[in-house]
Amino acid sequence: MAVSLKSRGHGKTKKPEEADTSTAAPEVEEPTSDIEIYSNEVLSSLIKDNLPPTPNNFSLYFDRLLEDKSENLRRQILSMLELEENNDNENTILLEQSLKKGFGCVKSILSLTANLYKNMSLMEKILDKRKSELEENKEIQAAAVIASSLGSDISKLNNILKKQSSSMKSIYNDTAKIVKNVENETIFDNQFGVYNKRYLIAKIKQEIELIAEFKHKSSLIMIELSRELQESVKNNKAMILMTRTIARLLLKTSRRSDTVAHYGNGVFAMLLKHTDIQSAKRASERLVDLVSNSNFFLADREIQLRISIGITDISSSYSAEEIVVSAMQGIEKAYSDKKLDFAVSLRSAPSR
Repeated sequence: MAVSLKSRGHGKTKKPEEADTSTAAPEVEEPTSDIEIYSNEVLSSLIKDNLPPTPNNFSLYFDRLLEDKSENLRRQILSMLELEENNDNENTILLEQSLKKGFGCVKSILSLTANLYKNMSLMEKILDKRKSELEENKEIQAAAVIASSLGSDISKLNNILKKQSSSMKSIYNDTAKIVKNVENETIFDNQFGVYNKRYLIAKIKQEIELIAEFKHKSSLIMIELSRELQESVKNNKAMILMTRTIARLLLKTSRRSDTVAHYGNGVFAMLLKHTDIQSAKRASERLVDLVSNSNFFLADREIQLRISIGITDISSSYSAEEIVVSAMQGIEKAYSDKKLDFAVSLRSAPSR
């Protein structure tokens, strides 16, 4: 921060009792670039809303206020953000995927070893049968001796392979336990490429605590593929592909501060931090428009995608599970009126 100092005067020196003891206020340079001006605006908004300017809050407001700016400014700032993007969660997701892939390789090795063991056992039975046939023919007893010796060697090899197979099975079981523990702590849904239910609930609980402390507004929306569309498409693979398309569109329309997760059974959720109900409704409307403009082709049939959305506010008076249930009730409310693609479900004050 540049500070200009007042130059000394060349006039008469002041007497000690007349000396100016006031301290000159530092002069702060005015922001010159668009990003500096915008950053000051974000900081002012945080202070105005009585929120501490922590890195997390600054990031949330930085994303939220950017939505109302010009296309040129958004493009300029987003290009800068892409250069410095460093998401620890993405690294965690890559680690989870690598671990699961490694477990799959161990499983494949065990499967191949088991098949080899079965083939060796089969070969041992075939040799026993051929040895019996040779022993019945006295003219080729020498060959029977050779076959007997070979059968003994194969039997020894089979026993060694059985022990190795048993060891590999033990290693596999240990690896399976490790992977199971990782899955219990995982935050990522491999099928749809978004966060999972466990991570979503944890983020909602965290947001509840923040709202209790700082009194800001946040919302949760739950999204599912239209049930009418689900009933009209009987192809299970096509349903999975359409649901994955919805997941990609959710990621496309979300802000960096939003949490997109798969809640289960094709139902997705978006946690919209520092977003009131009106803003959540506008976000839902944009999402409905984006999805309805995306067509899906099934053989020679063109299908227009449709979704239903439930919206609710996040309150410190309710648990994460109760908030999710409220958003799901919003989906049911939207289904009750064929003209609605989304609906708001607000709870009355709890009797606690």
